[in-house]
Amino acid sequence: MQSPPVQRALISTSDKSGLSQFARGLVDAGVSIYSTGGTRRHLESEGLPVHDVAEYTGFPEMMDGRVKTLHPKIFAGILCRHNRDDDREALTTHAIESFELVVVNLYPFEDTIRRPDTSREEAIEQIDIGGPSLVRAAAKNQRFVTIATDPEQYSSILDEINEHGCTSLELRQDLAAAAFRSTANYDRAIADYFSTGEEASDFSPEIDLKLTREAVLRYGENPHQPAAVYRQLGTHGPSLVGARQLNGKELSYNNLLDLDSALSIVRLVAGPAVAVIKHNNPCGAATATDLSVAARRALDGDPVSAFGSVLGLNRTVDAATAEVLATPGQFIEAIVAPDFAAEAVEILTTKPKWKNNVRLMVVGQFDTAPSKHHFRSLEGGMLVQHGDVDSDPENDWNVVTDAEPTTAGWNDLRFGWSIVRHVKSNAIALCQEGALCGVGAGQMSRVDAVDIAIQKAGDRASGSILASDAFFPFPDSILKAAEAGIAAVIQPGGSRKDDEVIAACNACKLPMILTGRRHFKH
Repeated sequence: MQSPPVQRALISTSDKSGLSQFARGLVDAGVSIYSTGGTRRHLESEGLPVHDVAEYTGFPEMMDGRVKTLHPKIFAGILCRHNRDDDREALTTHAIESFELVVVNLYPFEDTIRRPDTSREEAIEQIDIGGPSLVRAAAKNQRFVTIATDPEQYSSILDEINEHGCTSLELRQDLAAAAFRSTANYDRAIADYFSTGEEASDFSPEIDLKLTREAVLRYGENPHQPAAVYRQLGTHGPSLVGARQLNGKELSYNNLLDLDSALSIVRLVAGPAVAVIKHNNPCGAATATDLSVAARRALDGDPVSAFGSVLGLNRTVDAATAEVLATPGQFIEAIVAPDFAAEAVEILTTKPKWKNNVRLMVVGQFDTAPSKHHFRSLEGGMLVQHGDVDSDPENDWNVVTDAEPTTAGWNDLRFGWSIVRHVKSNAIALCQEGALCGVGAGQMSRVDAVDIAIQKAGDRASGSILASDAFFPFPDSILKAAEAGIAAVIQPGGSRKDDEVIAACNACKLPMILTGRRHFKH
Protein backbone atom coordinates (compact mmCIF):
# COMPACT_ATOMS: atom_id res chain seq x y z
CA MET A 1 0.00 0.00 0.00
CA GLN A 2 1.21 3.51 -0.81
CA SER A 3 1.83 6.00 1.96
CA PRO A 4 -1.50 7.54 3.02
CA PRO A 5 -1.89 11.27 2.36
CA VAL A 6 -1.44 13.43 5.43
CA GLN A 7 -4.90 14.85 6.05
CA ARG A 8 -4.99 15.35 9.81
CA ALA A 9 -2.32 16.22 12.38
CA LEU A 10 -2.55 15.92 16.15
CA ILE A 11 -0.30 18.48 17.82
CA SER A 12 0.51 18.72 21.54
CA THR A 13 3.88 20.19 22.47
CA SER A 14 5.71 21.67 25.44
CA ASP A 15 8.46 23.15 23.27
CA LYS A 16 6.76 25.65 20.96
CA SER A 17 9.90 26.61 19.03
CA GLY A 18 9.26 26.57 15.29
CA LEU A 19 5.73 25.27 15.82
CA SER A 20 3.76 28.19 14.37
CA GLN A 21 5.72 28.15 11.12
CA PHE A 22 5.39 24.37 10.86
CA ALA A 23 1.66 24.41 11.57
CA ARG A 24 1.10 27.20 9.06
CA GLY A 25 2.88 25.13 6.44
CA LEU A 26 0.64 22.17 7.26
CA VAL A 27 -2.50 24.28 6.95
CA ASP A 28 -1.28 25.66 3.63
CA ALA A 29 -0.81 22.05 2.48
CA GLY A 30 -4.44 21.27 3.35
CA VAL A 31 -3.78 19.44 6.63
CA SER A 32 -6.38 19.80 9.41
CA ILE A 33 -4.91 20.41 12.86
CA TYR A 34 -6.25 19.00 16.12
CA SER A 35 -4.76 20.21 19.37
CA THR A 36 -5.13 20.53 23.14
CA GLY A 37 -4.79 23.10 25.90
CA GLY A 38 -1.85 25.45 25.70
CA THR A 39 -0.78 24.24 22.26
CA ARG A 40 -4.24 24.96 20.82
CA ARG A 41 -4.29 28.42 22.36
CA HIS A 42 -0.80 29.13 21.04
CA LEU A 43 -1.74 28.17 17.48
CA GLU A 44 -5.02 30.06 17.62
CA SER A 45 -3.16 33.16 18.80
CA GLU A 46 -1.18 32.90 15.56
CA GLY A 47 -4.42 32.96 13.58
CA LEU A 48 -4.34 29.27 12.65
CA PRO A 49 -7.51 27.14 12.38
CA VAL A 50 -7.43 24.43 15.05
CA HIS A 51 -9.90 21.70 16.07
CA ASP A 52 -10.21 21.37 19.84
CA VAL A 53 -9.51 17.76 20.88
CA ALA A 54 -12.02 18.06 23.74
CA GLU A 55 -14.77 19.02 21.31
CA TYR A 56 -13.78 16.21 18.95
CA THR A 57 -13.79 13.51 21.64
CA GLY A 58 -16.77 14.95 23.49
CA PHE A 59 -14.77 14.61 26.69
CA PRO A 60 -13.31 17.68 28.43
CA GLU A 61 -9.81 18.08 29.79
CA MET A 62 -9.81 17.29 33.49
CA MET A 63 -7.67 17.16 36.63
CA ASP A 64 -5.66 20.28 35.70
CA GLY A 65 -4.85 18.83 32.30
CA ARG A 66 -3.69 15.44 33.55
CA VAL A 67 -6.26 13.83 31.23
CA LYS A 68 -6.49 15.34 27.74
CA THR A 69 -5.73 12.93 24.91
CA LEU A 70 -6.25 9.57 26.64
CA HIS A 71 -9.34 8.65 24.62
CA PRO A 72 -10.25 5.87 22.11
CA LYS A 73 -11.14 8.44 19.42
CA ILE A 74 -7.54 9.66 19.59
CA PHE A 75 -5.69 6.37 19.85
CA ALA A 76 -7.84 4.48 17.36
CA GLY A 77 -7.24 7.31 14.89
CA ILE A 78 -3.49 6.94 15.36
CA LEU A 79 -3.30 3.14 15.46
CA CYS A 80 -5.55 2.44 12.45
CA ARG A 81 -3.89 0.16 9.90
CA HIS A 82 -4.97 1.73 6.64
CA ASN A 83 -4.50 -1.52 4.70
CA ARG A 84 -7.01 -3.34 6.90
CA ASP A 85 -10.69 -3.11 5.97
CA ASP A 86 -11.79 -4.00 9.51
CA ASP A 87 -9.69 -1.18 10.99
CA ARG A 88 -11.14 1.36 8.57
CA GLU A 89 -14.67 0.05 9.17
CA ALA A 90 -14.15 0.47 12.93
CA LEU A 91 -13.28 4.12 12.38
CA THR A 92 -16.41 4.63 10.29
CA THR A 93 -18.65 2.81 12.78
CA HIS A 94 -17.46 4.93 15.71
CA ALA A 95 -17.14 8.23 13.79
CA ILE A 96 -13.38 8.37 14.34
CA GLU A 97 -11.00 10.38 12.17
CA SER A 98 -7.57 9.00 11.32
CA PHE A 99 -4.39 10.92 12.16
CA GLU A 100 -1.51 10.58 9.73
CA LEU A 101 0.78 12.98 11.60
CA VAL A 102 1.39 13.25 15.35
CA VAL A 103 3.52 16.10 16.70
CA VAL A 104 4.39 15.69 20.38
CA ASN A 105 7.22 16.67 22.68
CA LEU A 106 7.08 15.84 26.33
CA TYR A 107 6.79 17.79 29.55
CA PRO A 108 10.22 19.25 30.44
CA PHE A 109 10.95 16.84 33.27
CA GLU A 110 14.74 17.10 33.01
CA ASP A 111 14.72 20.90 32.83
CA THR A 112 12.56 20.91 35.95
CA ILE A 113 14.75 18.61 38.03
CA ARG A 114 17.85 20.50 36.91
CA ARG A 115 16.74 23.41 39.09
CA PRO A 116 18.26 22.91 42.55
CA ASP A 117 15.11 24.11 44.34
CA THR A 118 12.72 21.70 42.59
CA SER A 119 10.52 19.79 45.01
CA ARG A 120 9.52 16.17 44.56
CA GLU A 121 5.91 17.27 43.98
CA GLU A 122 6.97 19.66 41.21
CA ALA A 123 8.97 16.90 39.57
CA ILE A 124 6.00 14.53 39.72
CA GLU A 125 3.75 17.05 37.96
CA GLN A 126 6.24 17.14 35.08
CA ILE A 127 5.90 13.41 34.39
CA ASP A 128 4.07 13.25 31.07
CA ILE A 129 1.49 10.48 30.67
CA GLY A 130 -0.48 11.21 27.53
CA GLY A 131 2.53 12.45 25.57
CA PRO A 132 4.58 9.24 25.71
CA SER A 133 1.44 7.23 24.96
CA LEU A 134 0.80 9.27 21.81
CA VAL A 135 4.44 9.03 20.78
CA ARG A 136 4.57 5.26 21.21
CA ALA A 137 1.26 4.74 19.40
CA ALA A 138 2.36 6.80 16.41
CA ALA A 139 5.83 5.21 16.33
CA LYS A 140 4.29 1.74 16.52
CA ASN A 141 2.11 2.52 13.51
CA GLN A 142 5.06 3.92 11.56
CA ARG A 143 3.90 2.20 8.39
CA PHE A 144 1.08 4.74 8.15
CA VAL A 145 1.75 7.51 10.68
CA THR A 146 4.50 10.12 10.94
CA ILE A 147 5.69 11.01 14.45
CA ALA A 148 7.58 14.25 15.17
CA THR A 149 9.19 14.64 18.60
CA ASP A 150 11.75 17.37 17.90
CA PRO A 151 11.39 20.78 16.20
CA GLU A 152 14.50 19.90 14.17
CA GLN A 153 12.35 17.34 12.32
CA TYR A 154 9.68 19.76 11.14
CA SER A 155 11.35 20.95 7.95
CA SER A 156 12.00 17.48 6.49
CA ILE A 157 8.40 16.43 7.22
CA LEU A 158 6.95 19.56 5.64
CA ASP A 159 9.20 19.27 2.59
CA GLU A 160 7.90 15.77 1.84
CA ILE A 161 4.26 16.72 2.43
CA ASN A 162 4.59 19.72 0.11
CA GLU A 163 6.22 17.58 -2.58
CA HIS A 164 4.20 14.37 -2.34
CA GLY A 165 1.21 15.03 -0.09
CA CYS A 166 2.57 12.37 2.26
CA THR A 167 5.81 11.27 3.89
CA SER A 168 8.09 8.46 2.80
CA LEU A 169 8.27 5.18 4.68
CA GLU A 170 12.00 5.73 5.15
CA LEU A 171 11.41 9.06 6.90
CA ARG A 172 8.65 7.61 9.06
CA GLN A 173 10.88 4.74 10.16
CA ASP A 174 13.73 7.11 11.04
CA LEU A 175 11.37 9.33 13.02
CA ALA A 176 9.86 6.33 14.81
CA ALA A 177 13.32 5.20 15.94
CA ALA A 178 14.02 8.71 17.26
CA ALA A 179 10.65 8.69 19.01
CA PHE A 180 11.32 5.43 20.82
CA ARG A 181 14.72 6.78 21.88
CA SER A 182 13.07 9.90 23.26
CA THR A 183 10.55 7.98 25.38
CA ALA A 184 13.23 5.56 26.59
CA ASN A 185 15.46 8.46 27.63
CA TYR A 186 12.52 10.22 29.26
CA ASP A 187 11.62 7.19 31.35
CA ARG A 188 15.26 6.65 32.26
CA ALA A 189 15.55 10.22 33.55
CA ILE A 190 12.45 9.73 35.68
CA ALA A 191 13.71 6.42 37.04
CA ASP A 192 17.12 7.92 37.83
CA TYR A 193 15.55 10.86 39.65
CA PHE A 194 13.42 8.69 41.88
CA SER A 195 16.32 6.33 42.53
CA THR A 196 18.38 9.16 44.05
CA GLY A 197 19.04 8.52 47.69
CA GLU A 198 18.65 4.76 47.49
CA GLU A 199 21.59 2.92 49.01
CA ALA A 200 21.93 0.78 45.90
CA SER A 201 22.12 3.79 43.59
CA ASP A 202 25.73 4.53 44.59
CA PHE A 203 26.96 1.51 42.65
CA SER A 204 23.76 -0.01 41.33
CA PRO A 205 23.62 -3.51 39.86
CA GLU A 206 22.75 -1.77 36.59
CA ILE A 207 23.64 1.70 35.34
CA ASP A 208 21.90 3.42 32.46
CA LEU A 209 23.92 6.30 31.04
CA LYS A 210 21.93 8.73 28.95
CA LEU A 211 24.23 10.42 26.45
CA THR A 212 23.25 12.66 23.57
CA ARG A 213 25.69 13.74 20.89
CA GLU A 214 26.73 17.34 21.31
CA ALA A 215 29.11 17.53 18.36
CA VAL A 216 31.16 15.50 15.91
CA LEU A 217 34.77 16.54 16.42
CA ARG A 218 37.36 17.09 13.71
CA TYR A 219 39.16 13.99 14.97
CA GLY A 220 40.20 12.27 18.18
CA GLU A 221 43.57 12.25 19.92
CA ASN A 222 45.15 11.80 16.49
CA PRO A 223 43.94 12.72 12.98
CA HIS A 224 43.23 9.09 12.01
CA GLN A 225 40.78 8.63 14.93
CA PRO A 226 37.17 9.79 14.38
CA ALA A 227 35.59 11.26 17.52
CA ALA A 228 32.52 12.96 18.95
CA VAL A 229 31.56 14.55 22.26
CA TYR A 230 28.40 13.53 24.09
CA ARG A 231 26.46 15.23 26.84
CA GLN A 232 25.55 13.13 29.87
CA LEU A 233 22.02 14.21 30.61
CA GLY A 234 20.98 14.71 34.18
CA THR A 235 24.31 16.22 35.23
CA HIS A 236 24.55 19.78 36.52
CA GLY A 237 27.12 22.47 37.06
CA PRO A 238 29.96 23.95 34.99
CA SER A 239 31.05 21.74 32.13
CA LEU A 240 32.85 22.01 28.81
CA VAL A 241 30.01 20.06 27.23
CA GLY A 242 27.51 22.71 26.28
CA ALA A 243 29.75 25.61 27.33
CA ARG A 244 29.28 28.91 25.52
CA GLN A 245 32.11 29.64 23.07
CA LEU A 246 32.94 33.30 22.49
CA ASN A 247 35.75 33.03 19.96
CA GLY A 248 37.91 30.73 17.89
CA LYS A 249 37.50 27.58 15.87
CA GLU A 250 35.83 24.45 17.16
CA LEU A 251 37.41 22.60 20.05
CA SER A 252 39.39 19.45 19.41
CA TYR A 253 39.26 16.21 21.39
CA ASN A 254 42.54 17.09 23.09
CA ASN A 255 41.38 20.64 23.81
CA LEU A 256 38.35 19.26 25.63
CA LEU A 257 40.45 16.88 27.73
CA ASP A 258 42.90 19.60 28.70
CA LEU A 259 40.23 22.20 29.43
CA ASP A 260 38.40 19.70 31.61
CA SER A 261 41.60 19.14 33.58
CA ALA A 262 42.08 22.89 33.98
CA LEU A 263 38.50 23.24 35.16
CA SER A 264 38.87 20.43 37.68
CA ILE A 265 41.88 22.16 39.26
CA VAL A 266 40.66 25.73 39.60
CA ARG A 267 37.10 24.98 40.67
CA LEU A 268 38.36 23.56 43.98
CA VAL A 269 40.69 26.46 44.85
CA ALA A 270 39.08 29.03 47.16
CA GLY A 271 41.04 32.11 46.07
CA PRO A 272 41.53 33.48 42.55
CA ALA A 273 43.38 30.74 40.67
CA VAL A 274 44.75 29.90 37.24
CA ALA A 275 45.85 26.52 35.89
CA VAL A 276 47.96 25.96 32.78
CA ILE A 277 47.52 22.53 31.17
CA LYS A 278 49.60 20.73 28.57
CA HIS A 279 48.90 17.14 27.54
CA ASN A 280 46.45 16.76 30.43
CA ASN A 281 49.02 17.71 33.09
CA PRO A 282 49.41 21.04 34.86
CA CYS A 283 52.61 22.81 33.85
CA GLY A 284 51.64 25.93 35.76
CA ALA A 285 49.20 26.90 38.48
CA ALA A 286 48.92 29.74 40.94
CA THR A 287 46.60 31.39 43.41
CA ALA A 288 46.78 35.01 44.54
CA THR A 289 44.54 37.76 45.86
CA ASP A 290 44.38 39.19 42.33
CA LEU A 291 43.53 37.07 39.28
CA SER A 292 45.98 38.87 37.00
CA VAL A 293 48.83 38.14 39.42
CA ALA A 294 47.81 34.48 39.57
CA ALA A 295 47.77 34.38 35.76
CA ARG A 296 51.27 35.84 35.45
CA ARG A 297 52.71 33.48 38.04
CA ALA A 298 50.96 30.44 36.57
CA LEU A 299 52.35 31.15 33.10
CA ASP A 300 55.82 31.72 34.57
CA GLY A 301 55.76 28.27 36.19
CA ASP A 302 57.07 26.62 33.02
CA PRO A 303 57.04 29.17 30.16
CA VAL A 304 58.39 26.73 27.58
CA SER A 305 55.74 24.09 28.27
CA ALA A 306 53.02 26.76 28.54
CA PHE A 307 53.40 27.59 24.84
CA GLY A 308 50.34 26.10 23.13
CA SER A 309 48.64 25.29 26.43
CA VAL A 310 45.07 25.72 27.63
CA LEU A 311 44.14 27.71 30.72
CA GLY A 312 41.46 27.48 33.38
CA LEU A 313 40.47 30.36 35.66
CA ASN A 314 38.00 30.34 38.54
CA ARG A 315 36.95 33.99 38.34
CA THR A 316 35.52 36.15 35.55
CA VAL A 317 38.44 37.16 33.32
CA ASP A 318 38.90 40.93 33.61
CA ALA A 319 40.87 43.32 31.44
CA ALA A 320 44.00 43.23 33.60
CA THR A 321 44.12 39.44 33.45
CA ALA A 322 43.47 39.46 29.70
CA GLU A 323 46.47 41.78 29.23
CA VAL A 324 48.65 39.24 31.03
CA LEU A 325 47.34 36.40 28.87
CA ALA A 326 47.89 38.42 25.70
CA THR A 327 51.55 39.15 26.48
CA PRO A 328 53.65 38.90 23.28
CA GLY A 329 55.54 35.64 22.88
CA GLN A 330 52.83 33.51 24.45
CA PHE A 331 50.48 31.20 22.58
CA ILE A 332 47.32 29.95 24.24
CA GLU A 333 45.02 27.42 22.55
CA ALA A 334 41.94 27.87 24.74
CA ILE A 335 40.73 29.44 27.98
CA VAL A 336 37.87 28.32 30.22
CA ALA A 337 36.40 30.54 32.91
CA PRO A 338 33.08 31.31 34.60
CA ASP A 339 32.81 34.35 32.30
CA PHE A 340 34.78 37.00 30.44
CA ALA A 341 34.33 40.75 30.85
CA ALA A 342 33.63 42.54 27.56
CA GLU A 343 36.97 44.35 27.81
CA ALA A 344 38.77 41.03 28.27
CA VAL A 345 37.13 39.56 25.18
CA GLU A 346 38.15 42.64 23.20
CA ILE A 347 41.78 42.30 24.33
CA LEU A 348 42.05 38.55 23.74
CA THR A 349 40.44 38.70 20.30
CA THR A 350 42.36 41.70 18.96
CA LYS A 351 45.83 41.97 20.55
CA PRO A 352 47.70 38.64 20.33
CA LYS A 353 48.83 37.04 17.08
CA TRP A 354 46.61 34.06 17.93
CA LYS A 355 43.56 36.31 18.42
CA ASN A 356 41.46 34.56 15.75
CA ASN A 357 42.12 31.06 17.03
CA VAL A 358 41.95 31.24 20.83
CA ARG A 359 38.81 29.55 22.11
CA LEU A 360 37.12 31.39 24.96
CA MET A 361 34.79 29.06 26.85
CA VAL A 362 32.20 30.28 29.36
CA VAL A 363 30.94 27.67 31.84
CA GLY A 364 29.16 29.83 34.42
CA GLN A 365 29.71 30.09 38.15
CA PHE A 366 31.11 27.20 40.16
CA ASP A 367 28.02 26.92 42.33
CA THR A 368 27.57 23.13 42.26
CA ALA A 369 29.76 20.24 43.34
CA PRO A 370 31.57 18.22 40.65
CA SER A 371 29.98 15.00 39.44
CA LYS A 372 30.09 12.30 42.09
CA HIS A 373 30.77 9.39 39.74
CA HIS A 374 33.60 9.15 37.26
CA PHE A 375 33.50 6.64 34.42
CA ARG A 376 36.33 5.09 32.46
CA SER A 377 35.88 2.64 29.64
CA LEU A 378 37.48 -0.77 29.45
CA GLU A 379 37.31 -3.19 26.56
CA GLY A 380 33.92 -4.77 27.17
CA GLY A 381 33.08 -2.79 30.28
CA MET A 382 33.32 0.32 32.40
CA LEU A 383 35.06 1.32 35.62
CA VAL A 384 33.05 3.54 37.97
CA GLN A 385 34.43 5.36 40.99
CA HIS A 386 33.77 8.41 43.10
CA GLY A 387 35.71 11.35 41.74
CA ASP A 388 38.77 12.52 43.67
CA VAL A 389 37.21 15.91 44.28
CA ASP A 390 36.90 16.28 48.06
CA SER A 391 39.34 18.33 50.11
CA ASP A 392 41.30 16.23 52.58
CA PRO A 393 40.46 17.00 56.23
CA GLU A 394 43.50 18.71 57.71
CA ASN A 395 42.76 17.33 61.16
CA ASP A 396 43.94 14.00 59.72
CA TRP A 397 47.30 15.51 58.76
CA ASN A 398 50.27 14.87 60.99
CA VAL A 399 53.65 16.55 61.22
CA VAL A 400 55.82 13.48 61.76
CA THR A 401 59.22 15.20 61.88
CA ASP A 402 61.07 17.19 64.49
CA ALA A 403 60.94 20.32 62.32
CA GLU A 404 57.63 22.14 61.74
CA PRO A 405 56.65 23.98 58.53
CA THR A 406 56.57 27.77 58.65
CA THR A 407 53.27 29.62 58.25
CA ALA A 408 54.12 30.38 54.62
CA GLY A 409 55.16 26.78 54.20
CA TRP A 410 51.77 25.57 55.43
CA ASN A 411 50.01 27.70 52.80
CA ASP A 412 52.18 26.27 50.04
CA LEU A 413 51.72 22.74 51.37
CA ARG A 414 47.95 23.15 51.15
CA PHE A 415 48.19 24.51 47.63
CA GLY A 416 50.65 21.85 46.48
CA TRP A 417 48.45 19.11 47.92
CA SER A 418 45.48 20.47 45.97
CA ILE A 419 47.52 20.44 42.74
CA VAL A 420 49.44 17.16 42.84
CA ARG A 421 46.27 15.04 42.64
CA HIS A 422 45.77 16.43 39.12
CA VAL A 423 49.21 15.31 37.90
CA LYS A 424 49.61 11.89 36.27
CA SER A 425 51.21 9.39 38.64
CA ASN A 426 53.89 9.01 39.76
CA ALA A 427 53.52 12.70 40.51
CA ILE A 428 55.63 15.33 42.24
CA ALA A 429 54.71 19.01 42.47
CA LEU A 430 56.96 21.80 43.76
CA CYS A 431 55.24 25.00 44.89
CA GLN A 432 56.42 28.28 46.31
CA GLU A 433 54.47 31.40 47.29
CA GLY A 434 51.20 30.04 45.92
CA ALA A 435 52.57 28.96 42.55
CA LEU A 436 53.58 25.71 40.92
CA CYS A 437 57.25 25.89 39.96
CA GLY A 438 58.19 22.31 39.06
CA VAL A 439 56.33 19.16 38.02
CA GLY A 440 57.44 15.57 37.65
CA ALA A 441 54.60 13.72 35.93
CA GLY A 442 53.79 10.22 34.77
CA GLN A 443 57.02 8.55 35.85
CA MET A 444 57.30 4.86 36.60
CA SER A 445 59.80 5.66 39.37
CA ARG A 446 59.01 8.22 42.08
CA VAL A 447 62.61 9.27 42.44
CA ASP A 448 62.69 10.05 38.70
CA ALA A 449 59.61 12.25 39.17
CA VAL A 450 61.49 14.10 41.93
CA ASP A 451 64.50 14.61 39.66
CA ILE A 452 62.33 16.01 36.86
CA ALA A 453 60.40 18.35 39.16
CA ILE A 454 63.63 19.74 40.62
CA GLN A 455 65.16 20.13 37.17
CA LYS A 456 62.03 21.96 35.94
CA ALA A 457 62.04 24.29 38.93
CA GLY A 458 65.74 25.16 38.64
CA ASP A 459 66.75 27.79 41.19
CA ARG A 460 63.12 28.04 42.35
CA ALA A 461 63.34 24.57 43.91
CA SER A 462 65.19 26.09 46.87
CA GLY A 463 62.59 27.18 49.42
CA SER A 464 59.71 25.41 47.69
CA ILE A 465 57.56 22.64 49.14
CA LEU A 466 57.35 19.18 47.61
CA ALA A 467 54.01 17.37 47.28
CA SER A 468 53.93 13.68 46.36
CA ASP A 469 50.70 11.95 45.31
CA ALA A 470 51.75 8.68 47.01
CA PHE A 471 54.25 7.45 49.58
CA PHE A 472 58.02 7.33 49.17
CA PRO A 473 59.13 3.69 49.05
CA PHE A 474 62.70 4.66 49.96
CA PRO A 475 64.49 7.68 51.50
CA ASP A 476 66.31 8.49 48.23
CA SER A 477 63.73 11.09 47.14
CA ILE A 478 64.03 12.88 50.49
CA LEU A 479 67.80 13.15 50.14
CA LYS A 480 67.43 14.65 46.66
CA ALA A 481 64.80 17.09 47.96
CA ALA A 482 67.02 18.23 50.81
CA GLU A 483 69.98 18.67 48.46
CA ALA A 484 67.83 20.93 46.25
CA GLY A 485 66.82 23.10 49.21
CA ILE A 486 63.22 21.93 49.49
CA ALA A 487 61.63 23.55 52.57
CA ALA A 488 58.92 20.99 53.43
CA VAL A 489 57.33 17.78 52.16
CA ILE A 490 53.73 16.60 52.09
CA GLN A 491 52.77 13.03 51.18
CA PRO A 492 50.20 10.43 52.25
CA GLY A 493 52.55 7.97 53.95
CA GLY A 494 51.80 4.29 54.14
CA SER A 495 55.12 2.82 53.04
CA ARG A 496 56.69 -0.04 54.96
CA LYS A 497 59.73 2.22 55.13
CA ASP A 498 57.96 5.32 56.46
CA ASP A 499 60.25 5.23 59.50
CA GLU A 500 63.34 5.38 57.29
CA VAL A 501 61.82 8.24 55.27
CA ILE A 502 61.00 10.16 58.47
CA ALA A 503 64.51 9.54 59.81
CA ALA A 504 65.98 10.93 56.58
CA CYS A 505 63.82 14.06 56.95
CA ASN A 506 64.97 14.53 60.53
CA ALA A 507 68.59 14.09 59.54
CA CYS A 508 68.11 16.83 56.93
CA LYS A 509 65.99 19.01 59.26
CA LEU A 510 63.21 18.79 56.65
CA PRO A 511 59.59 19.13 57.88
CA MET A 512 57.19 16.49 56.54
CA ILE A 513 53.42 16.05 56.78
CA LEU A 514 51.61 12.76 56.30
CA THR A 515 48.02 13.22 55.13
CA GLY A 516 46.86 9.61 55.24
CA ARG A 517 45.21 9.87 51.81
CA ARG A 518 46.75 8.89 48.48
CA HIS A 519 45.91 10.71 45.23
CA PHE A 520 46.95 8.51 42.31
CA LYS A 521 45.85 9.63 38.86
CA HIS A 522 46.15 7.13 36.04
